[in-house]
Amino acid sequence: MAIENQEFKNTLKLWASGVSVVTAQSEEDELGMTATSFASVSMDPPQILVCLNETTETGATILQNKKFAINVLTSAQEQVSNQFAGGSSMDERFKNVLWHKGALGVPVLDEALAIMECTVVHQFKAGTHWVVIGEIQYNQVNSGEPLLYYNSAYQQISA
Repeated sequence: MAIENQEFKNTLKLWASGVSVVTAQSEEDELGMTATSFASVSMDPPQILVCLNETTETGATILQNKKFAINVLTSAQEQVSNQFAGGSSMDERFKNVLWHKGALGVPVLDEALAIMECTVVHQFKAGTHWVVIGEIQYNQVNSGEPLLYYNSAYQQISA
């Protein structure tokens, strides 16, 4: 029998991870959400995966339009992570954040540590989430330190 949800959460909070914002473009709007379930999949071809709750508007748009961007946040972007984590409209999420449309036509965050614009190559349902595998078409790397999340709090790399 599987463990209970709270036990699962208590275990996973001990896994340190980087913080990213996943972005997409619908016909009318820019969409985005904070995501820590992001990982590399393949070097050849270059692929990553992101896990998206089945109820999110951003996830639904990614599944429909088959393109998205992963914006890896810097240690100076805690507020950006909070802004995209929910509780505010999509318009509010993109306010006070420098962004532009990337090569694939999806919004990318100008001050992100790394940006990967992807096309969806696979998607499958796993419980309450969609696991989306994207092939990286364009990327950009900037300087800075990553924003980390561990034990239910933001963390930074110490010197």
